Amino acid sequence: MNSARVFGAIAPLLCLLPLPAHAQQAPPDYSSRILTPAAPDKPRINGANVYGQRPGSPFLYTIPATGVRPMTFGAAGLPAGLTLDPQTGIISGVAATAGEYHVVLTARNARGGASKNLKVVIGDKIALTPPLGWNSWNSWAGSVDQDKVMRSARVLVSSGLINHGWSYVNIDDTWQGQRTGADHALQANDKFPDMAGLCTELHHMGLKAGIYSTVWITSYASYPGGSSDDATGVWTKEQHGNRQYQRIGQYHFADADAKQWAAWGFDYLKYDWNPNDVPSTAEIDQALRKSGRDIVLSLSNSAPFEHASDWVRFANAWRTTGDIADSWGRPRTTWQQGMGQIAFSQDRWSPYSGPGHWNDPDMLVVGTVSLAQPMHYTHLTADEQYTHISMWCLLSAPMLIGCDMEKLDAFTLSLLTNDEVLAIDQDALGSGAVKVSGPSFTVPAYRADPADNPGGNAMVYAKLLEDGTQAVGLFNVGPKDETVTVNFADLKIQGKQRVRDLWRQKDLGDFSDRYSAVVPSHGVVLVKVGAPRR
Repeated sequence: MNSARVFGAIAPLLCLLPLPAHAQQAPPDYSSRILTPAAPDKPRINGANVYGQRPGSPFLYTIPATGVRPMTFGAAGLPAGLTLDPQTGIISGVAATAGEYHVVLTARNARGGASKNLKVVIGDKIALTPPLGWNSWNSWAGSVDQDKVMRSARVLVSSGLINHGWSYVNIDDTWQGQRTGADHALQANDKFPDMAGLCTELHHMGLKAGIYSTVWITSYASYPGGSSDDATGVWTKEQHGNRQYQRIGQYHFADADAKQWAAWGFDYLKYDWNPNDVPSTAEIDQALRKSGRDIVLSLSNSAPFEHASDWVRFANAWRTTGDIADSWGRPRTTWQQGMGQIAFSQDRWSPYSGPGHWNDPDMLVVGTVSLAQPMHYTHLTADEQYTHISMWCLLSAPMLIGCDMEKLDAFTLSLLTNDEVLAIDQDALGSGAVKVSGPSFTVPAYRADPADNPGGNAMVYAKLLEDGTQAVGLFNVGPKDETVTVNFADLKIQGKQRVRDLWRQKDLGDFSDRYSAVVPSHGVVLVKVGAPRR
């Protein structure tokens, strides 16, 4: 059965599930498994080396810097029309002239200073690196409201995640009200009393705002969508709040809705229906471009592979999978896929990854989540979580945190704040990793005992980086520790190569012809191989 139809049938029930304010049990103590070193007190500027915006669109960039506060910031070489707040590190304004600008960012505190080169590209492309942020669905589902979103955003700042490049705060389904705006634009319901105020507050915090919609008459969670059989877009829950209206209507409101989202101040759109079709994607792309504001377009879900080149043309990201579950193998639900199941099935999408257009294997399932269950700590083991983050970074995937931000534990935070690992995801070249050695992955059933994978359990994935080095993931999909080897010949390099452990941020030395490591069950050793070009 089509997964979208299955989900459409039960989504209204899922949105009514009780979502307790607290997880039913304390998270496991993974403190001994933390690999990420603490950030130094001295300033360190993190994040991508490139950032893009279209001419004439509102510009917002927060310098992501760790180190003790207070801290002051500088930015030399900014395009005309942009200004920096030296106390917050927020760059804003409007750059009207297209071009590439080589900006030198600086940060200084009582312990010292740091600098970083940032290429600012004012041109046609946005999302030159994969978006990093938070989305409401995997923790709050249908119980999301404006207060929960703002509380989550404040934790994104207070936890320091913003200092590592996490910037988007995205509202998922169930914000929608009625079409009472100009040109019948969709307005928010009572859960979101002040959308413009929400966006303004997020922007003042240095964050960006995301919203959800669908081309269907009715969304998965049975709220108004972007089309109608009525010219004015009249929608009632009694008539339209069922899966029969999870279809595209005669009248489309893409232009009106895009103008409203831009007027509120949104920066990101999750556009959700199945199957994704090219005409609807082109329509919303054009509507967003005409809105007067740069809004990242992310398609959901399960984009048909045969139209991959079209998604590159019209979208900034597209879901390559069904909905993710916090399991290694196949989950019990029919519309979800386990994290391990997704991680090792993305190779065919790799050629379509690049600046401005990203393959999206779905949101992160680390920390305390609901995922159509009572709130709970992720069912992924510590090693599976390392695999999760490592593979998403190797794939150059958008990464949206799905957990209850107010229940961030130290281990989860360590997964999300390793700047050398995040740099693999944010690398300006934007290539997607591919498997260079290893068998086809056999997906185990839900909660099945780990079993040997036919053909072996060692898998090696590699990704070329802008500086000429390669990020390499040594994965073990089997039930016990395995020695995993990357042969440099498989990377099309030879001789002695420098190897660095990225999770531990530690040089391992020079190795000839190959590198081997003992990798735990369902775990990974993530390394960088080679010396950067000078």
